[in-house]
Amino acid sequence: MPFYDLKCKCGNEFNIMAKMSEREQKLIKCPECGSIELETVFKSVNIVQSKNSHGGECPNIHKCGGCCGH
Repeated sequence: MPFYDLKCKCGNEFNIMAKMSEREQKLIKCPECGSIELETVFKSVNIVQSKNSHGGECPNIHKCGGCCGH
């Protein structure tokens, strides 16, 4: 399940782990006021990558973020 950074119409910002279907069907409620009128807030992106078995770092990491498999 993904994490969502959300902002309510009441001004409350919060982070919640929820199913994509819960977000799409507006089943997530603000913990402060209970509203379902929520906007997505884009703060940062977390990328998790594994090291390649050959141990080398991607020469194009500045372009691909290390996800190309080199």
